[in-house]
Amino acid sequence: MSAPDPRNLITDVPGLLVGQAEDAAGITGTTVVLCEKPAVASVDVRGGAPGSRETELLDPAALVERVDAIVLSGGSAFGLDAAAGVMDGLAVIGRGFAMRNVRVPIVPAAILFDLAFPGRPPWIGEPPYRTLGRLALDRAAADFALGNAGAGRGAKAGQLKGGIGSASLRLANGATLGALVAVNSGGSAVRPDCGRFWAAELALPGEIDPQPPLPATPLDAEDFSACAQSIPGANTTIAVVATDMPLDKGGCRRLAIMAQDGLAQAIRPAHTPFDGDTVFALSTGAGPVVGPDQLARLGSAAAFCLARAIMRAVTEAEPLGGFANWRQRWGQPRR
Repeated sequence: MSAPDPRNLITDVPGLLVGQAEDAAGITGTTVVLCEKPAVASVDVRGGAPGSRETELLDPAALVERVDAIVLSGGSAFGLDAAAGVMDGLAVIGRGFAMRNVRVPIVPAAILFDLAFPGRPPWIGEPPYRTLGRLALDRAAADFALGNAGAGRGAKAGQLKGGIGSASLRLANGATLGALVAVNSGGSAVRPDCGRFWAAELALPGEIDPQPPLPATPLDAEDFSACAQSIPGANTTIAVVATDMPLDKGGCRRLAIMAQDGLAQAIRPAHTPFDGDTVFALSTGAGPVVGPDQLARLGSAAAFCLARAIMRAVTEAEPLGGFANWRQRWGQPRR
C-alpha cells in the first residue's frame, strides 16, 4: 500500500462523483455517490436496526448487476425519499436499467437517524428529502466537503459530533480503493479514558492530528461512557467502499463484508442492536474479474480505508447542537 491519491476521497476511484445537500434549519442532509457509468454493486448489513432501499436487489442471486448511484441520507425512514429525487434526475438524462421501452434508474439507499438532534425544528409540510436528493445529484463532483456536510449534518459519534468522512488508497498493483462514510454511531470512535482513536495506528502520516498518548492504566472493557444512549434505531454508520478493480456482484459482496471489519476496528461497540450499520461496495472496473487472492487483499485494504474514513469524519466535524467535536475534547485546534 502507498499514500492516498491526491484528494484522499472516494472520488479518486475513476468513474465516481459525490454530491451533497443540506437542510440547515432541519439539521439534516443527503449524500449521493454517482456512478458516471453503471457500476457493479452489492451490500452487507450488520446493524440490528437498519433502514434501507433496494438492498435485496444487490444480492448476488438477484437479476440486476449494476447501479446508477448510492444514496446515504439523514432523516430516518423519511430520508429514503432522497433516492426518489436522485431517480428523477437520472431519468431525465436517460439513465437506468432497460425494461422494454423504458429505463428505471437503480439507486439503493441507506439512512441514519437524526430526527432528534438538539435544536432541530420539525419540518412543516412535505419532508425535504426528495428535493435534497435531486439537489445533491446536481452538485455531484470530484471534490466535496467532509464533516457536517450532506448526510453528516445531524450525525453524532457516541458523545461527539459525527459527520461525513472519506479516504482513498493506491494499491501496489496500481488499482485505487476509496471509502465514504456517514458516522452516526452509538459506539465511540475514541477511547473513553483518553480520547485516542481506536484505529489511530491505521492513520497515514499527516492524516489526523497528533493523538493523545495511551494511559498507563488498563482500559475497562465495560466502560461505555463515550457512547451514545442505547435507543433502538437511533444510531447508524452507513458507508460505501469502491474500487476500479473489476469485480462481479459476489466479489462486491465479499468486499463489503470485509470492509465491515474496518468499521468494527474504528468504532466500539459496532453492529449493535441499536445501529443500522450498512456498507455498500462498488466496482467501476472493466475486464476479467479478480481472483480470490486479489479479492482477499482488496478486502483487507477496504477495511483499512474505511477505518481511516471514519476517523476523518470525526476530526473534520464541527461542533453543533451542544455536541463537541473531537478537537474541543481531545485534539488540537485546526490550523
